[in-house]
Amino acid sequence: MDPVIIVGAGPVGLTLALALARQEVPSVVLDEGPGKDEQRPARTVVLREDTTALVERLTGFPLSEAGFRWAGWRSMRRKQVMREIAFDTQGSGDAGSSRHTAGTRGAQDSRDIHASRYAEGSADAEEYAAPLHIAQHALTGALRDAIVHERLIKVAVNSRLDSIEQETSGVTAHTRGAKGTWWHGSYLVGCDGPRSTVRKLQDIRFPGRTAVERHAVAALRTELPWPGEALLHRMPPWRTSGPSAGEVTARPLADDAWRLDWLLPPGKDLVTPDLLLARIRETLAGWSGGSTPAYELLDTGVHTVHHRLARRWRVGRVFLAGDAAHLLGALGTQGLDEGLRDADNLAWKLALAWHHGPHETLLDSYQVERRAVVAARLRAADQALPLLRGGGGLRSYVPGSARGHDTLLTDGHLGRGPLGAPGAYADSPLAPPHADSAAPVDTAPGAPVVDVRVTAEDGSFVRLRERLGRGVLLVMLIAPGTGVWERKHWVTAGVMPRLAAAVTALPHPAELLVAESYPGAAAHTVLLVRPDGHLVTAFSGVRPADLYEAAEATLGGPTKAEATASTG
Repeated sequence: MDPVIIVGAGPVGLTLALALARQEVPSVVLDEGPGKDEQRPARTVVLREDTTALVERLTGFPLSEAGFRWAGWRSMRRKQVMREIAFDTQGSGDAGSSRHTAGTRGAQDSRDIHASRYAEGSADAEEYAAPLHIAQHALTGALRDAIVHERLIKVAVNSRLDSIEQETSGVTAHTRGAKGTWWHGSYLVGCDGPRSTVRKLQDIRFPGRTAVERHAVAALRTELPWPGEALLHRMPPWRTSGPSAGEVTARPLADDAWRLDWLLPPGKDLVTPDLLLARIRETLAGWSGGSTPAYELLDTGVHTVHHRLARRWRVGRVFLAGDAAHLLGALGTQGLDEGLRDADNLAWKLALAWHHGPHETLLDSYQVERRAVVAARLRAADQALPLLRGGGGLRSYVPGSARGHDTLLTDGHLGRGPLGAPGAYADSPLAPPHADSAAPVDTAPGAPVVDVRVTAEDGSFVRLRERLGRGVLLVMLIAPGTGVWERKHWVTAGVMPRLAAAVTALPHPAELLVAESYPGAAAHTVLLVRPDGHLVTAFSGVRPADLYEAAEATLGGPTKAEATASTG
């Protein structure tokens, strides 16, 4: 069978190619460029914990060596900073006044500044692990290095797409250049960015809003007062280099580098080098007590955020993913992170179709699931923007009224809440019908599972996420006490033989795992997990018929051939 054609060699396209290769599906990546990426320190990405794990699983490279997982998050608003300055400048003034200001400052600490630490090993580390901040060229480099060793992936450089033709059994793409080439594939996925040629050739509309936010960006090497913490500073008071534009964000990178973002006022005013340098100096001075610390400027740029959503993500054998399908990024939402989730969702479905023949319900579910999640993220950002950026009104005068809005914004940057938390496929067409044996756990059906420690079939202890992305279903039994005994002592005891037989009989290959515990799950609960790590459902005890029905639904139901055979 022909390979999958992937148009675009950015992080999403390369991730999809690696994810398909892990499931024994060949692909051809059409790279418009020369196969190398320009090093731009100011062009960085933020990855949530599960997408970081996805890339590390595919590349075998620990991304933290090239990026930075910040140890905490500090949110600061104008009111608190002004109180600190007032206290510091009173010095030898009236003692009573100083004591009053100091007391006020202390009282404000819990309301206006919060530093949420997610250090490894803390009680909340697993649930609220800090995001990874990494230069995009470092991420792409790790993906390219992994592809070099993949026999199932071919990268065609200097290959610019100019036409697509679909047939019943496949798709043909033509690239122009010195030697125009025709490429024959089973499916084609457009991962070719905001100006996607694939999207245009398929005549797919891409409605939305332009320039929702603009940011001036600088990458620099310096020392800041809070090493290892990201900072969100709302409405800093020292701005003198132009119109006040609201917040400043600082995120740590590897090698003592930082990325600083200044929210720009609406409009298209030119950000000159002199203006940007003035903002760098005054911001660093404001954070460092009045004097600008030494710094090395590495890179600068202007980042414009657009919000757009493609009307369709699938046309026959052609799919869209990443920036070709959606653009977002305001208020801490991360477009590339969502693009990697697109690749993870699509890979196992294309792999099943490639190996076993097309299944329309399964392939259609990619658009239904992923488009709904991104649309919800865009709606949340659009609803929050007037509250967080508008200012004025009665809300500004109500004490403490901004706290919820600040939390909404910081949660977006941290990968939590409506702006940042991983989406759940609650209304998926792959959801099984409700069964009387269904058991509640803390993870809702369709949501990503918690990364607990499990015992694999060979008796080794691994993390649940290490078993994802191989195209098989995961069946996990919760059995307290199994973690302290060797597998040979319990693998043939209790419910295990019956469950093992039920897993073997499923309509698709599945791996049986055992966990000591899972949040909210009682003993002998059985969880069914998709290849991309989203929970299908959970059962109270071993229910072979219910488990089979849920697994079949996860695959999109029986194929036409299977349905015909069962009725004929």
